[in-house]
Amino acid sequence: MIGIVPFVLSTFAASVTVGNGALEFGQGSQQAVACDPNVFAAISEEWHSAPTETDSSAGFFRVKSVTVSNLDLISCKGKKLRIRLIDTNGVEIPIGASADETTMPHVLQISLPDTESPVSTSDAAGLALTYLTGDGTFISSNMDAAVSLNTSGTSVYDGSDLASDSADVTFYLDPTGLIVNIDGQIVGRTTVETVNNPTR
Repeated sequence: MIGIVPFVLSTFAASVTVGNGALEFGQGSQQAVACDPNVFAAISEEWHSAPTETDSSAGFFRVKSVTVSNLDLISCKGKKLRIRLIDTNGVEIPIGASADETTMPHVLQISLPDTESPVSTSDAAGLALTYLTGDGTFISSNMDAAVSLNTSGTSVYDGSDLASDSADVTFYLDPTGLIVNIDGQIVGRTTVETVNNPTR
């Protein structure tokens, strides 16, 4: 038996200006200061089967990953890169599991390589992939997410060539699809931010 899994790529930021200006998103805007003047964010989705007693084919398109494209790793070296998802009502969406409701993960963060010659990697520990609360507090819990930083190949966003000054960073919310399954229809906005904070 052969199964087909639909895959959708949604662009939530067709042209994001990052700097002292505003980030303009498809469904909103967000002030930010960052190390790169022009990045793009794309959400990829895949079908998540959720059958019910009355509909064995029920399900939804779950958020599989968020890719930050055209990121200049040289200008941003050593900084933290963070993403978060905001629902259509302006509320942060939990992007990980937690046993404690007061420390739900709302932010995924990595430390960008502090080098002039960054290379592609999927080493979550090497990139210090972690969950944060909405206010930036570190959460010590099991990591369901994964990350991939690519400096070669083609961009997920527009198919352009990747390089150290135009890299893709993809945050996978839950590669297994067993724990974190966010319905893509509730996502109204994606925020991308860089932080020059070595301690968290």
